[in-house]
Amino acid sequence: SRPAPHDVRPMSPPHLPRVADVRHQRHQLDSGLPVVTVELPHLHTASLVMYARVGSRYEAPADNGLSHFLEHMLFRGTTEHPDAYRINRAIEELGGTLYAETGRDYSLYQLSLSPEMVGEGMDLLGEIFRGPTFSGLEVERKIILEEILEDLDEDGREINIDDITRALTFAGHPLAQKITGPYANVERFGLADARRHFEHGYGARNMVLAVSGAIAPADVLARARRNFGALPPGTQLGFAPPAEPTPGPPRLAFVENPGSQTSVQLLFRAVSELSPDFPALQMLARVLDDGMSPRLHHRVCDELGLAYYVSGSVESFVDSGLYEIDATCAHESVPQLVEEALALLSGLGSAPPTAAELDKAKRRYRWDLLASCDDPDAMAGWFGGASLFLDPLGFEEKLGRIEAVTAADVSALAGRIFRPERLVAATIGQRDEALEARLKAVVDRFR
Repeated sequence: SRPAPHDVRPMSPPHLPRVADVRHQRHQLDSGLPVVTVELPHLHTASLVMYARVGSRYEAPADNGLSHFLEHMLFRGTTEHPDAYRINRAIEELGGTLYAETGRDYSLYQLSLSPEMVGEGMDLLGEIFRGPTFSGLEVERKIILEEILEDLDEDGREINIDDITRALTFAGHPLAQKITGPYANVERFGLADARRHFEHGYGARNMVLAVSGAIAPADVLARARRNFGALPPGTQLGFAPPAEPTPGPPRLAFVENPGSQTSVQLLFRAVSELSPDFPALQMLARVLDDGMSPRLHHRVCDELGLAYYVSGSVESFVDSGLYEIDATCAHESVPQLVEEALALLSGLGSAPPTAAELDKAKRRYRWDLLASCDDPDAMAGWFGGASLFLDPLGFEEKLGRIEAVTAADVSALAGRIFRPERLVAATIGQRDEALEARLKAVVDRFR
């Protein structure tokens, strides 16, 4: 029989390392490459990640898409393993898979392995950055063009809602550019472009190597010196911050793409990761959407049934930030969904979150921080990827900043960022003049 509720006692967890036992160190090779090690002796895995300040925000319009193109080309082989099959086979024989991605402000190349394979993994990762072959360019071009076509309709129109809203939000700034670049750019990129971009962005001073997991830092450093100690130093790429929005009406985009539902995104310019208001933005996001009980899902899905799924999230840069709401719903539900979402945002500016809401948001944030200590990929990003741009905070520092956030802080920030001039709204779905007029009226009323 089950014990009575008053007899239930919390289970005592087994002994676990304290968060303070997670040690991270930053070293610098003679080449100028920073090497970040994060010791996680309680794990049975390890992660090797090379981060680079390479992405679409560093590209001239004529080169837009070249960072992503180059990321693909770095998979095509090395001097020692001169084609895509052989380099990928060598990596997979270690038990891992090479993963890479290009973003707007950085790129990464990642290997997750068992700890005893870290040295061999560093050897293979070193090959990629010491001696890429750039073979198979025409084959890779076809693959990338297929990837770009996923974001275009049959008439060549853009249907990637993230790219549509960011092009409007950051108009005239490199952050507005697509990560994959225009189709026409990729059609003409050649070997000389790939080599030029590699030499431009992949110098030691423009990268950070992070190794996390059950590792021995001294062994990691010795292997790093052997594989990366002779990299060309290069220079750290700089960038200019986007201008702050000026007073004006919201911007809207309606894109026709017939289907059974319409995709909706509301995007607001927020604050950067370096802003003193960033912890309040993190709490604001969790008060609105962090699970199925917060305001956004509860109102839009549980109470009104306007969508199966709705989400709110933060995208941060070192010099800017975004808060976005995404949903997909029936065409006729779009105006009401947007009206309800905007009302929630306005309401947060006029009425602070309750003590219970803020307390839950802080507890879930702390749990996520603790969970990341069991994830070597997350810890590599926390201490390695972040150090491309700033000095990473420790666990207690992160938690302390969050604990200091008050309900008034969240409400005040909501009042500052949920403004018409900071709003971009976009829909992708069936075109209906009457529905679009209703949606425009809803957005225009937002204050």
